[in-house]
Amino acid sequence: MEFQLIIADIVGTVGVMLTLTAYFLLQIDKITSTGRSYSLLNVFGAVLILYSLYFNWNTPAVIMEFAWFLISLYGLYRHFNPSQS
Repeated sequence: MEFQLIIADIVGTVGVMLTLTAYFLLQIDKITSTGRSYSLLNVFGAVLILYSLYFNWNTPAVIMEFAWFLISLYGLYRHFNPSQS
């Protein structure tokens, strides 16, 4: 069981790094908030964080990450369907 928790922490940390990378790249104007890269980094970051939260449950954090995931999915939808947004 302890090995699973270590893996969950590593996966969650990678998710946090992806999310922070997206925000950092946005702030230094390397990506845009409407671009595919920003939303993809946030989707994958949220999924990895949610995975880690499955093993270390925290209801407010799960709500936050699930919302982050859904909003980022919507961003991807808008990116690939600009006329329907």
